[in-house]
Amino acid sequence: MTVTIIGLGLIGGSLALDLKARRFADRVIGVDNSPQHRDQALERGLVDEVMTLHTGIQEADLIVLAIPVDAIKELLPLVLDYVTHQTVTDLGSSKSEIIESVSAHPKRGNYVPSHPMAGTEFSGPAAAVNGLFAKKVGIICDMAESNPKALEMVTNMYMAVNMRLVFMSAREHDHHAAYVSHISHLTSFALALTVLDKERNEKNIFNLASGGFDSTVRLAASSASMWVPVFSQNKNNVVEVISTYIEKMTAFKEAIASGDAKQVENLILEANIIQKTLNQFS
Repeated sequence: MTVTIIGLGLIGGSLALDLKARRFADRVIGVDNSPQHRDQALERGLVDEVMTLHTGIQEADLIVLAIPVDAIKELLPLVLDYVTHQTVTDLGSSKSEIIESVSAHPKRGNYVPSHPMAGTEFSGPAAAVNGLFAKKVGIICDMAESNPKALEMVTNMYMAVNMRLVFMSAREHDHHAAYVSHISHLTSFALALTVLDKERNEKNIFNLASGGFDSTVRLAASSASMWVPVFSQNKNNVVEVISTYIEKMTAFKEAIASGDAKQVENLILEANIIQKTLNQFS
């Protein structure tokens, strides 16, 4: 099995490490526009060799696009133009616009849309780690549109890195991802901006920062080049979630401002249910 990974950052690099460690791939080829990323990937042993896009596609059995979603949408049709028997998948955090871009492509069956729900706030080949995907959820979308051979290959890839597979439509994926992933990053960005704005006048504010603040705001270090396209491609769902979030924040604001301690308590107790819900699916 030869796997070509296009994009050698955190996700692509970590996948390369795991596919080799789990013996899914005998050979991993890297493709990346950045000479620095290519050199780092080779130095760290993330890939066996680096190639141009066209050569990397020709040499592969499986091609993985691990780049920002705007770049996936642009590059995927070209990749499908080049393939013959190869399977193609992408790891993008939004799906509908990407899938629509190749809906009429004659090689659409070779393509399996997917999204591993894993990551950190770091980026680049230096951030790649073993075991990033273990026991996380891997989502495959619109499975009926992919041919059985391609679907089996991508399913086996996720099983090899110890992911739990979930199958759903692209529409469902984008709606759910907005609630459980995209809003987490947005609120972290907003909190960081709020604290930074206050810190301009109160230089000692970060002396009070503790573990709770660190864990809440860590996602604010995430890459803008990754998240701006996600918010753009999934804007309708993201705006819906932001509106709901503002409603909940307003409920807290009004209860606190009016001194309604009982309502504040009720809101907190209602929110506490989330941990019990999460435990049911862990």
